[in-house]
Amino acid sequence: MTAGTAATADPQQSGTTTTEPAERPALEAVSLSKRYGRHWALRDCTLTIPAGRVAALVGPNGSGKTTLLHLAVGLLRPTDGQVEVFGAAVGHDAQALTRVAFLAQEKPLYRNFRVREMLRFGRDLTPRWDGDLARQRLEELEIPLDRKVGRLSGGQQTQVALTLALAKQPSLLVLDEPLADLDPLARHDVTRHLMAAVAETGMTVLLSSHVVPDLEDTCDWLVVLNRGRVQVSGDIGALLESHHLLIGPADSAEAVAAGHQVVTRHTAGRQTSMLVRGSEPAADPRWIGRPLGLEELVLTYLRDPAATALPRQPATPQN
Repeated sequence: MTAGTAATADPQQSGTTTTEPAERPALEAVSLSKRYGRHWALRDCTLTIPAGRVAALVGPNGSGKTTLLHLAVGLLRPTDGQVEVFGAAVGHDAQALTRVAFLAQEKPLYRNFRVREMLRFGRDLTPRWDGDLARQRLEELEIPLDRKVGRLSGGQQTQVALTLALAKQPSLLVLDEPLADLDPLARHDVTRHLMAAVAETGMTVLLSSHVVPDLEDTCDWLVVLNRGRVQVSGDIGALLESHHLLIGPADSAEAVAAGHQVVTRHTAGRQTSMLVRGSEPAADPRWIGRPLGLEELVLTYLRDPAATALPRQPATPQN
């Protein structure tokens, strides 16, 4: 692959059961942009997340992840472009967000409310509320309904917030770094219960994080966002199969690169490494090839923000 071409994967390769027709992606953004003054937090963002997937939105701090999620759930209005949820345009179609639940990183809970009162609050605000599911889930988690939220542990507070989101019976659940402030055991427990809910309901999940290891065993779709632009979007298995690393002597790097779709190239001393698309070995026997893991693939892209950005749209004129 050359710079300026997005890495994508065919959603039809997945055997995941979906709750929506294939022609109705859970989330679709076209040329989506958001500007604050002269700063573009998100620029020309085009991506599709098929229904029924558990999608990881990955990128460094300040890459635009939260902005993208806030646009997707209607908390922000785009400067340019459009985002749709199951075919309904966010901000233009009143039905667009009726099937979406959002859990912000701050986990907006009232610390002086008892858990029971938080459930009542959620019921009063949500037309599709499933109170039995909420109570059963908290009972299984051994979280007392009469306990004040502020007296719960961080992991328990996250579980309460997630329960409120799941009780809305969403078709799309959007999570903005919900595990960031949890210890490893709490992260594991929250993730395990989330995956159980996904298996039971078939809902689509979009999960933002900058900690890739937390996502490896849970997500099957990957979106890499860097400096406000999408670098990678596709099925994780297909992406890993379609990339490999070539390592060999620097004096033959140009000849080897000519025969491959090179994503990034790095030379240190007499050795060059290349991330390439495809699985063809190098013609030069001095070069070796090996597959990449998810974390290595993501980090390789992030180190070179321009390597695979979507085709550049003409710059939006500034007022």
